[in-house]
Amino acid sequence: MMKKKIFNISSLMIAVVTLAALSSCKKDGNPNNLPAVSSAQYEGKIDGYSSSDEIYPDNLVAYWSFDGTNNETKTGTAPTTTSGASFIPGGVKGQALSLNAGFLYYATQLNAFKTDAFKSFTVSTWVQILNNGSKRTMLMQLARPGMLNGNLDFNLNTNNNPASVTNYLRINPTFATVGGGRQDNVNAFGAVNVSPAIGSNVWVNLVLTYDGTTGFFHIYGDGVRIGNYPGRGTGNNLFKSYEPSEVIIGGNYNTIPGKTVNADVSYAAMTGNIDEIRIFNKVLPDAHIKALFNLGKAGK
Repeated sequence: MMKKKIFNISSLMIAVVTLAALSSCKKDGNPNNLPAVSSAQYEGKIDGYSSSDEIYPDNLVAYWSFDGTNNETKTGTAPTTTSGASFIPGGVKGQALSLNAGFLYYATQLNAFKTDAFKSFTVSTWVQILNNGSKRTMLMQLARPGMLNGNLDFNLNTNNNPASVTNYLRINPTFATVGGGRQDNVNAFGAVNVSPAIGSNVWVNLVLTYDGTTGFFHIYGDGVRIGNYPGRGTGNNLFKSYEPSEVIIGGNYNTIPGKTVNADVSYAAMTGNIDEIRIFNKVLPDAHIKALFNLGKAGK
């Protein structure tokens, strides 16, 4: 006699429900219903940007393009005095500033650099320069009238090596502190000392960042952190942008005739080329500093 097959209705219903659940969990590839992305939107871009101008534009408080003008472009401020300065083709973007034992001096207090406005910052610039074996170079200074040292000294120790040394440039920026002293960083005196390659025809991107909360002061060369002593402390060691201040590109007061403040002769007016000085009122993240470098190398 044949045995009848007995179906367990409960088990069958559970199996059907399980299969339905599994089917409903199948990924559709766009669970959040995000809009479609076209690769064409990124064509020709570098690190997501079409131009250096797109990087933190709302925090860019001072900019020198040197594309046929020495004016600071955000305010239109023109230099009070210039010496040994001309424009050359072949800059990072358009023309560049060429200094032959020269400088630009702005006897103006820019609002962006007043004490309450300027606490954290990023300074980015491109430079073509050689060591000289005898004199330091002040790439840029937020100067304090009547004083050799400024609120911020973007100092290059071009005196440390002869012009034949192109694999090392000592970068030694300093700043004024709340307590009246000075702090610095340098890409020397560490377990590992790193420098970008330099040369009279080599554009190098140098960047400084300072965090007014933590006191960290970083140096970057061609998009890479190279400062050996970034932790500068807080409290009385924090940066202060004293007023009034002025701007000098390529020198300090002792390199400007009629403005000498003491007998120091360690600096000479700059010989070299500068382009694209950008000053932001915040610390740019590392990825954006790298983007500035990559965009500049591409002429963007």
